[in-house]
Amino acid sequence: MYVPFENLPEDSKIWIYQSNRKFSEDEMIEIENDLKSFLENWSAHGTGLEASYLLKYNRFIIIVVNQEVQQATGCSIDSSVAFIQSLEQKYQVDLLDKMNVTFKNGDHIAHKSLLDFKKMAKEKAVTANTIVFNNLVNTIEEFNENWEVPAGESWHGRFF
Repeated sequence: MYVPFENLPEDSKIWIYQSNRKFSEDEMIEIENDLKSFLENWSAHGTGLEASYLLKYNRFIIIVVNQEVQQATGCSIDSSVAFIQSLEQKYQVDLLDKMNVTFKNGDHIAHKSLLDFKKMAKEKAVTANTIVFNNLVNTIEEFNENWEVPAGESWHGRFF
């Protein structure tokens, strides 16, 4: 069942999917409607999941589950991945490739392959102070504290 994001506890499980391109405003409205519909019916072993989402920077789809109510299980996680794959096909985007880095470049959100980001670090086009999106966070608390961080303070730090 869908609940507002701000009503979920800090230890709720989080999954972050980054797009290889910015979504248009019309696409964002459609994605939001699709997400609400999916989350209203999302369940694990027949029990509805207390879940929510965030859409950030017209690029990130963030799905959250309150694991205190009901844990997401293999089948429910598989169904969420199938949902994300359906969005990939519908919008011709890449949301599941973890070998990409998204970072702030001034007011712009940039998206590069891991190899290109590594090359940019070597060429000093990005620095340890460049804000990156650490999509490896697991909970709302980690998201709030460690999602947008200087590259040097994240797993990206090994490139500097």
